[in-house]
Amino acid sequence: MLVDLIERFGYLVIFVGTFFEGETVLVFGGFAAHQGHLTLAGVIVTAFLGSYAGDQVWFHLARRYGRLWLARRPKLLGRVERVRVRLGGHADWFVLTFRFLYGIRSVGPMALAMSGYPARRFLALNGIAAAVWAIVVGTAGYLFGEAFELMLGQVKDMQIKILGAIAAAVVAALIGHWLYRRWLKRQA
Repeated sequence: MLVDLIERFGYLVIFVGTFFEGETVLVFGGFAAHQGHLTLAGVIVTAFLGSYAGDQVWFHLARRYGRLWLARRPKLLGRVERVRVRLGGHADWFVLTFRFLYGIRSVGPMALAMSGYPARRFLALNGIAAAVWAIVVGTAGYLFGEAFELMLGQVKDMQIKILGAIAAAVVAALIGHWLYRRWLKRQA
């Protein structure tokens, strides 16, 4: 279904998907580029823009409304607090890597904003991280598509051999059954 959406609505699906989370959307976007439905450069640029814009929005919303919003969502409060504790003196590295950590991408910008991380510094480092992420994950989806097609090609070749083996086994079983019945008739 996601592949169909990407093939049908292309870059819009990639932008929206990467705005909110995005790894799966970006991998399938890379796969769609491999299939020729989109261009890899277009997928990467769109994913960069969606991811970067999403993180900036979450950062600035959390800077302004974070405490109030978290007070109404106690489940997220624990996740944000864990991120804040882990930041310590490594906030810059966290900005560069949080999008590669599953489950942290959506709360990372909020935790950074509520910890008082400088907005201009986040703007710059987040741009670098979003570009690296879009290139790495988009290209992985593209290469995954190539590997998938190679695997499908091998499966198609094997399919003929497997069908031939099954047909030979069925014929051998029928002949064996016929010979066995014939042998039983001779014994009787």
